[in-house]
Amino acid sequence: MPDAATWTADLDLLVGAARLAGARALDFFRKGPEVWWKNGGRSPVSAADFAANDILKKELLSARPNYGWLSEETDDDANRLGRETVFVIDPIDGTRAFIAGKDIWCVSAAIVHKGRPVAGVLFAPSLDEVFTAAEHGPALKNGKPIFATEPDAARPTRVAAPEDMAHDIQRHLEGGVQRIAHVPSLAYRLAMVADGRIDATLVKRNAHDWDLAAADLILARAGGGLVTLDGAPLSYNRPAVSHETLAAAGLSRLSGLVAASRHLAGH
Repeated sequence: MPDAATWTADLDLLVGAARLAGARALDFFRKGPEVWWKNGGRSPVSAADFAANDILKKELLSARPNYGWLSEETDDDANRLGRETVFVIDPIDGTRAFIAGKDIWCVSAAIVHKGRPVAGVLFAPSLDEVFTAAEHGPALKNGKPIFATEPDAARPTRVAAPEDMAHDIQRHLEGGVQRIAHVPSLAYRLAMVADGRIDATLVKRNAHDWDLAAADLILARAGGGLVTLDGAPLSYNRPAVSHETLAAAGLSRLSGLVAASRHLAGH
């Protein structure tokens, strides 16, 4: 049975691989990498995404060949469903920002065991930021502990959400809402909740495992949570890898945010 030492060792493996992949992505950054469109022309993918993915797959599966593999930039293989432990990877979360030359993008790498993340790293090379967490350990940013915020009656709740969603929940949250400008990487946005730069975020439906798994664990170890609008934690490595509308905040804020958000999905 894997233990905390196993996940700590796995986190070290993830960090090393993410740093290599991030450095490779930087080779393409602001240099006009070739871009293709997928999902019916709705989602871009660049040469940097594929190059980073290749490094992650080689480094991680060569070290843990018994783990399954789920990545945004690899054709899905149902064999992962038979594995208790799976790598869940987004080689570049925030590809649109990356292509546009904006700094907020990151390598997202997690290990999921029996449906829940147990080790995770977000590496934002252009910002020189590394967020890490392993099960039962602290959430760290560049080696220093981070924490989600507590409610503060003296100011509104800083929420990163689409304008319509932020408007809809404002009247349900005591003290109101201060809407935070769009953050182009979902994983990085969740990390901003974990390190207290924002208080909460709402996630539109159809986010995927690879967008969420590493950040979910980092937020949890920072004293926060990422949940469905029923208040349930997410389950990963299922046949379907997309999710419904989600809410994220520090635990002391989370129930209020979920209650304010439930009508968004017809609850």
